[in-house]
Amino acid sequence: MTLTTLDHWGWSHEIGDVGLQLLADALRHNTTLTTLDLKNTIIGDGGAQLLADGLRYNTTLTTLNLRQNEIGDVAAQHLADGLRHNTTLITVNLAWNEIGDAGAHHLADLLQHNTTLTTLDLSNNQIGDVGVQNLADGLRHNTTLTTLNLGFNKIQGVGAQHLADGLRHNTTLTTLDLWNNQTGDAGAHHLADALRHNTTLITVNLAYNRIGDVAARCLADALRHNTTLTSLDLNNNTLGDVGAQLLADGLRYNTTLTTLNLGSNKLQGVGAQHLTDGLRHNTTLITLIIWSNEVGDAGAHNLADLLQHNTTLITLDLQENQIGDVGAHHLADALRHNTTLTTLDFVGNEIGAEAEAKRAIFEFLERNGTGGQS
Repeated sequence: MTLTTLDHWGWSHEIGDVGLQLLADALRHNTTLTTLDLKNTIIGDGGAQLLADGLRYNTTLTTLNLRQNEIGDVAAQHLADGLRHNTTLITVNLAWNEIGDAGAHHLADLLQHNTTLTTLDLSNNQIGDVGVQNLADGLRHNTTLTTLNLGFNKIQGVGAQHLADGLRHNTTLTTLDLWNNQTGDAGAHHLADALRHNTTLITVNLAYNRIGDVAARCLADALRHNTTLTSLDLNNNTLGDVGAQLLADGLRYNTTLTTLNLGSNKLQGVGAQHLTDGLRHNTTLITLIIWSNEVGDAGAHNLADLLQHNTTLITLDLQENQIGDVGAHHLADALRHNTTLTTLDFVGNEIGAEAEAKRAIFEFLERNGTGGQS
């Protein structure tokens, strides 16, 4: 039997320097291992240096998971030095560690030299605007990274601007995750400007970023011009009805976006009407997520009118939207004529348990292919 995957699970959570030295020695000579999972083993600075020494000479490992290891800036430097000349690693997970701006600087230097890494997860660290500036500089010269996760760091508007500047020169990144930072309207503005001209990004996550209707205009403009983005996540921001109207205007002309998440954005019935108006002219969106808003029966009525004629939406998420029996009745009537929607999630609304409309919705969705959730 040839070992290709080594998972620490089942070991003591603290492997220790002695164990890491043995592991590093093995990595120097091993020719079969492709996946090494050391999550939550608390390797520390010394352990990171030992591991990095082993990685310098390893020629088979493609996936390295160091999630939750209390890795700080010093350890990040050791790992970056070890990986600088590595030619096989494709995926590195450094999420849930303690990497700050100094550590990000070393990892940025890695991005400038490494030619095989495609996925880098730095979520849940302590990287701020300075660290992001360094990473953005690395992205200018990197030609292989396709996925970068910087969620839950300390990135503000200035950091988002640096990142946007880096993206203008990068032609390989396809997925950018910035959830739960503090980019605000200013940062979203800069990122939207970058999206106007970017031709490679497919998925962008800007959830939990304090983005309001001021930035929505820039994002809508980006949607008008961008021809590659397929998924945009803006959940848990403060777009409101005005922001929804602006985004809807962008959707009128967009021909590539397939998934839009506007969950928990203070949308009411008017916002739902604006989205409906925009989507009447859109023929590509297949998933619309607007859970935890306040569209109510009026918003459900507007969305139902859209469903009467729309032939592309497959999934509609209306969870927790204060929709009652009246709104459910409108949705049921729309589904009599709609044959493409297969998933409608309306959990957490105010529809009676025995409402005839609820039963009708389930019947029509089953006819279309799957079903609904209530």
